[in-house]
Amino acid sequence: MLVKDIIKVIEEFAPLSNQESWDNCGLCMGSENAVVTGVLLALDCTEEIVDEAISKGLNLIVTHHPMIFSGVRKISPDNWQGRIIIKAASFGINIYAAHTSADKVAGGVSYAMAARLGLSDVEILDKDGNGNGLGAVGNLDRHYSLREMVAFVKDRFRLQALRCSRPDDMPISRVAVCGGSGSSLIGKAMASGAQLYITGDISYHHFFTEKGFILMDIGHYESEIDIVDILFSLIKKNFPTFAVCITENIYSNPIFYF
Repeated sequence: MLVKDIIKVIEEFAPLSNQESWDNCGLCMGSENAVVTGVLLALDCTEEIVDEAISKGLNLIVTHHPMIFSGVRKISPDNWQGRIIIKAASFGINIYAAHTSADKVAGGVSYAMAARLGLSDVEILDKDGNGNGLGAVGNLDRHYSLREMVAFVKDRFRLQALRCSRPDDMPISRVAVCGGSGSSLIGKAMASGAQLYITGDISYHHFFTEKGFILMDIGHYESEIDIVDILFSLIKKNFPTFAVCITENIYSNPIFYF
């Protein structure tokens, strides 16, 4: 089994051609022709993830967020990224990321959010010319009040807290979602007829919304974590007897709530 065999399966689901221009999906470190001893899946490539891969003898890490987003100007043990690169290179660890490539496909990150909410008639929120795109929108099984919806979302996403725009008493039956940072799709969510848009990383001024439309910020990590299970199932289905596992350090959220 070679790294490129695993990559082929991932990219059949999430083609690199889908990624946003600012993104860095694909093989961040290593060689496509390296022999794979096993695959470790995580949302982020942290030092703990690399240490776990080494301890388990797994030399391919597959994450959602790229370990390298932009050019690396210095590789030094004095910062976390440098330590990861040095350690991964020393132990022959290959690192692959399926970020916006997996965000923009039906069945990807936003569709997983829609599934948690039990939405029906789900479609891509911001569709491109190839039929892919960011976000998703669908319908609830009934009308919810905002109070009911807050409790429902907190339960479905296992949240301690969430941020919400000004409460509105209109019934909610259509919901738009986008995993990660979704502020750029607020207009699309409104145009879709959704009364509620759920995403992460919403800034202060975006919370000033029009009457009849509510924004809900559940957090970046919380909105995207399901992609790890999706990638695990994808690889395991194609290589059922191969060593593939989800990290024991799955909670890589850099944001802490007190």
